[in-house]
Amino acid sequence: MEILWPDTLPLPTVQGYNIQPGDTILRTEMEAGLARQRRRFTNAPTKVSVRWIMRRDQYAIFEGWYRWHAKEGANWFSITLLGGLGLLAQDARFTRQFASRLLAGGTLWEVSSELEIRERPVLDEGLLNLLLSEDPQGIIIAVDGLHTLVHQTLPIQMN
Repeated sequence: MEILWPDTLPLPTVQGYNIQPGDTILRTEMEAGLARQRRRFTNAPTKVSVRWIMRRDQYAIFEGWYRWHAKEGANWFSITLLGGLGLLAQDARFTRQFASRLLAGGTLWEVSSELEIRERPVLDEGLLNLLLSEDPQGIIIAVDGLHTLVHQTLPIQMN
C-alpha cells in the first residue's frame, strides 16, 4: 500500500524551504597541486528542509498520520514538493523527528522537519541539451501553438 501525504494537510511553506543535494563525489586533497575528484555515485538522496503552518485540526491529523502511517518517520510516502520542474509528487521520508510550536494567537501550529527524497526530479539529458541549444521561450511558444492546434482548432474544423 502506497502511503500518501493527506490531502487535508497543507503543502510546505516557502519560508524555510531548502533543498540540499547529497554528495556524489569523493575529493582527495593532494600534498601539492590540485585536488583529485571523482564521481562515486550517480544519485544520492536529497535533503529538503520543510515547514508547515497547520490549524489545530490539521495538526491532530498530522500527528496521527505521522505515528500510524509514516511509522514515526520511518516509512516512505508520496508528497508534492517544489523543485526546478515545479510542483511534483516525490517519494520522501523524514530524516528526523518533527518539531512543532504554537504560534501567537493559539490557533495555528508551526511544524518543521527535514525530508529525504529518493530521486530529485531534474531535466533529462536530451531535454537539457535541447534547451541549451535552442531558445527555451521559443520552444514554449511553439508547444503552446501546437497544443492549441491539436486540441482546439483541428477538432472544431473536423466537426
